[in-house]
Amino acid sequence: MTTTSTAGHGTGIALYLAGVALFAANDALGKWLVAEFSVAEVMLIRSLGAGLLLLGLGRAVGATLRVPAGQGRLHGLRILLLAGDSYCFYFSTKALPLADVMTFYMSAPLIITAASALLLKEKVGLKRWGAIVTGFIGVIVALQPTSAAFSLSALVALTGAACFALAMVITRRLSDCHWLTLVAWQFIGCGILGAVLSPVGWVTPNAFDFFLMALVGLVACGCFMLITKALALAPASLLAPFQYSAIFWASLFGWIVFADKPTPPIIFGNVIIIASGLFVLYRERTLKVAVNTRIEPIP
Repeated sequence: MTTTSTAGHGTGIALYLAGVALFAANDALGKWLVAEFSVAEVMLIRSLGAGLLLLGLGRAVGATLRVPAGQGRLHGLRILLLAGDSYCFYFSTKALPLADVMTFYMSAPLIITAASALLLKEKVGLKRWGAIVTGFIGVIVALQPTSAAFSLSALVALTGAACFALAMVITRRLSDCHWLTLVAWQFIGCGILGAVLSPVGWVTPNAFDFFLMALVGLVACGCFMLITKALALAPASLLAPFQYSAIFWASLFGWIVFADKPTPPIIFGNVIIIASGLFVLYRERTLKVAVNTRIEPIP
């Protein structure tokens, strides 16, 4: 691995970790909103909020909605998968505790790694697989899912996790497309789905609730910007284990904001998760295996 590639992977990991941290805040706020408003309504107004940020950034960096020739089908599939991911996540949080939904979404690193090996031909050794499985065990220990995790809503959550994972693999395939273009199209897709479905069960929000839904869009937009950029810099299978860091941030935010003290299982589970992530990072730094990447310079 060249010095440039090693540095790119390190930057990719840092960006991915930052994106996952923002997701923790976004998920909690989104669950609170769908308790009163329909999933489609939240998706629609969330997309409008993200659109304001994307419009300003697009003008600043000169990005457009134009996608490279021959990639239309992959872009279309990615948009559908991410729209499905958003809908499934918010829908499942209406019936399940957030901890249960997060448990299912933490299966995404396993799906990402498997799909990366099959579809992207990324080399994934037994030790990296072991770290990913160990991290998932840490998730189960920390979250202690309830019996509701075996319901129909749980199947919806698992479907959402699969959509998210496959979308991340496709994002890696599209790493030569501008990151802002990728993020913009996914919010356009979510906005269209929300607009089509939101008339059913529409509840007119007051100014504050409208602001919160738009804020969810801004935060989600920041999440996907960081993650999309990370996938342009580092292999999807390398980044996958760092998805587990979401549990650490969820525990920390719960302690600071809601005074929910971390229990011994949460602390122990987080230790396992952090250890698995550090092991992957250690392997990345010591093996220095060359990886063919197409890296777009960070503006």
